[in-house]
Order: sequence, then C-alpha cells, then structure tokens
Amino acid sequence: MAIGRLHNAAGLASTASLVLVAAFFGTAQAHDHHGGEMEIPPGETVTKEPLDSITWLHIFIQMLAYGVIFPIGMVLGMTKSRWHVPTQVVGSCLALLGFFLGHAHGGRQYIEGNVHSIFANILQLLLIAQIVLGLYLKGHWERGINGRIRLLIRPFHSIIGKAMPLLAWVQMVFGGITTLGFCQGDHLGQCAAHFIMGGAFIAYGVILTIILIAGQLFIRRTGRSQEFFDSSVIAVWGCINTFTEHRWGTAWVRNDWQHTTMGIIWWCAGLAGIWLSRDRDGNPKRNFIPAFVIFITGWAMSAHPQELMVSAMTHAMFGKTLMAVGVTRVIEIAFVLKDKQSLHESGRTWNSFQYIPVFLMYAAGFMFMGATEEQMNLVAASGLDGVSYTLILYSLAFMVFLFANMLIHLYDRLSPEEEGGKYSNGHIRLNGGAHEEGRVRDAEEFELEGLSEDEDDDEGRRMLNRTDRASTDTPSTLGRNNHASAH
Repeated sequence: MAIGRLHNAAGLASTASLVLVAAFFGTAQAHDHHGGEMEIPPGETVTKEPLDSITWLHIFIQMLAYGVIFPIGMVLGMTKSRWHVPTQVVGSCLALLGFFLGHAHGGRQYIEGNVHSIFANILQLLLIAQIVLGLYLKGHWERGINGRIRLLIRPFHSIIGKAMPLLAWVQMVFGGITTLGFCQGDHLGQCAAHFIMGGAFIAYGVILTIILIAGQLFIRRTGRSQEFFDSSVIAVWGCINTFTEHRWGTAWVRNDWQHTTMGIIWWCAGLAGIWLSRDRDGNPKRNFIPAFVIFITGWAMSAHPQELMVSAMTHAMFGKTLMAVGVTRVIEIAFVLKDKQSLHESGRTWNSFQYIPVFLMYAAGFMFMGATEEQMNLVAASGLDGVSYTLILYSLAFMVFLFANMLIHLYDRLSPEEEGGKYSNGHIRLNGGAHEEGRVRDAEEFELEGLSEDEDDDEGRRMLNRTDRASTDTPSTLGRNNHASAH
C-alpha cells in the first residue's frame, strides 16, 4: 500500500513538473513572433496581412478547450463525477497546445503588450495553479498536515474552476478586439461600455435560465421574491452610472445627459422595486419594476442617433429586443405565473412562454456587444446589410442559450440524491427533492390503492360466505322443523 502511494505521488509530481516546465517555456517564448511589429502602420495595432491557418487553429482549439470542455468539466466536478478528471485533462492538453500555437503563427502580426497576450499569461498561470491543485487533491493525502492543507486547497480549486468559464469569456472578447485592432485610443471608453453592458445582459440571461430550470425552489427558500434581487442590482448599477458616465469638470454633451439620466432612473426604480418586493404582511411579492426598467432602457437605447444606416438598424433592433424582454416579463409575472414564484409547488415545471424573455436577454446582449462604432464601420464597409448582421447575432445568442441549457440539464441529472436537504458531497440539488417527494407520494398512493382494493375483495368474499351459509342453513332448518312436527 505504501509503495503504491509512493509511486502515485511520484507520478503526480513528475506530471506536474512536466506541465510547469512546458508552460513556463511557452511563457518565456511568448513574444518572439512579434518581429513583424515594424510593419504595423502608424496609429494601428495590427498589420494588414490576413490570418494564417495557425491562427485559425489556435482560435478553434482555445474556443473548444475554454469555451466547451472546461465548462463541462466544471459541471462534472460540481457533481463529483468520475469523468471530471479525464475531461479536465483533455481540456488542459488542448489549452496548452493552443497557447503554443498562439505564439507560433505567421500572417497578421500584433503590437507587443496587447491586452489579449497579457491576459493569456494570467489565464495560463491560473490553469497551471488549477492543475497542480487538482493533482494534489487527486493524491488523496488526508493524514496529518496534509489534511489541513487539503482543507485550504479545496476551496481555491473550486473557485478557480468556477471562475474559468467567465475568465475564458473575457479572453475571447479580448482576442476578438485584438485580432481586428479595435478598442484603441478614443474608442476605448465606448467599446468597454458596449462589451461590459452586453456581457451583463448575457450573464443575466444565464442567471434567469438557471432560476427557471433548477432554481425555483432556491428562490423560494431565500424568503425573497426574485424582483428583490433584480431591483437591488438595478439600484446599485444605477448609482454607479449616475456618477461615472459624465467626466466631471467638463462640458455636458448629449450622450452624457442620456447616460446619466438613465443611471438616475435605474436607482430610483430599483429602490421602488425593493419596496414593492414584499406585501403588507411581509411576505415575498412579485412586481413589474425590473421588467419596466428593462423596457424603458430599450426605448432609450433605440432612440440613440446614429450616423450609419446599419448602426441605426442595429441599435433600433437592440432597443426593440430589450423592450420585448420587458413586455414579455410583465406578461409572465402577471398572467402566466399570476404573481407566484413558479407554476407548481414542486418547482419542476414551467410554461414555454417563460423562455421568451430569457432568450431575448441573450439576444439583447449580443446585439449590444456587436454595435460598437468600429464594428459598425466594418459591417458597412463589408457590404453586409443590417438584417443579415442581426440574424448572425441572434444565431450566436441561440448557440449560447442552447449550451447554457445543456450545462444546467447536465448538472440537474448528475447531482446525487438529496439527504436532509443537502447532498452528501455538499452541493444542494435545487429541485430534486420535490421530484423525489412526488415519486414517494405516488408510490404511497399506489400502495394505499392496492390495500383498498384488497379490502374490497376481502369484504366481497365475506359477504359471499355469509350468503352461502344462509342458503345452506335454510334447508336444514326446514328439515329439522318438518322432522319435529312429524314426531
């Protein structure tokens, strides 16, 4: 046993050493391919060459590793699946391969020290730390000081694993703007606003998806309505926008007025939504405020003046999408759910209409992320019309919407059985308990139904026996009476 553990420890150590050496070697060679930086035109951040096949391979591999495999591995880890480690090993190998390819490409060259390359090193170090922590936990060293170290390592491993999909999303955005040479100089502020706000809309869509599919009972357990949390976030975000959209000490311009007043209505409406989230007895109560804030935000965004026709069409469609989110959300709360948290007490069912505002949040996020000034200029120069561009963005929204639903479904199916409201592995299954209670209740009803049928059968047999005895007793009595009279 001891020899086996030593071999296991040696194997883990050697694997970790190889990973560290390979990763640091790649980091050391990080910017050797920037020899073409002298060819970058003045005022630009990229050369005019097209992307070569190595760059496309790098993009595909990294999107597969960070965008697909690592999120699946995260869900497998949360459910303590035996496929967690193999999945993360495959993802890590692909991520390291993609990292090396990113520094070995030809074709288009980029300015040194760009945000994508800087964040790539940070992401790579986090990946190395995650691998080392995972290897240590895989060793199952739990005695003595190793037990205390394990208690410290496990939370860090969990946090990094759950943060990896979000960090990967940020890196993909950085990769896109670096490849195109966008978001530089005067475009930085406007670009950051679009990507941050658009990403927030998509994140909110993901949260709504989780609540709809697997979180209805969780919201009920909090003792608050969903609008309480939505209104709180709206109020905080409105306060931030009120004091950050205008550069204080400078002249007020039209966009400053629009963005600042938008922040004001957000925190005013957010406070009203918090107040209306409870009824007169202090019970959780749903309200229309967050949906109305989304609606009026869409109306304001659709009215922003634009110079290009494709930009005007994109912003108008973005505003209409947000307005549709607000309208369908009010219909869902007031008429579909009738102010309830869920359609059924079990929290395991939903109306198909409830998916409409959820998906439209994804679509609104992609529409806003794809509406920066530089992107609009690129679309206008390419000959692509606004309708086709909108359909492309909606297609991306459908893909992310589908993948989010698949991950949530995977988590819901792989979560272990509930024990006393909490799983043995420490993870709470949000709706599984209700499903299990329903199955137990059905089984009890079936058993009671069987017992009642048996009792009915027994009662029928007893009645038949009494009838038979009565019929047999009558002739004998008559016979005895006749016999007595004869004597």
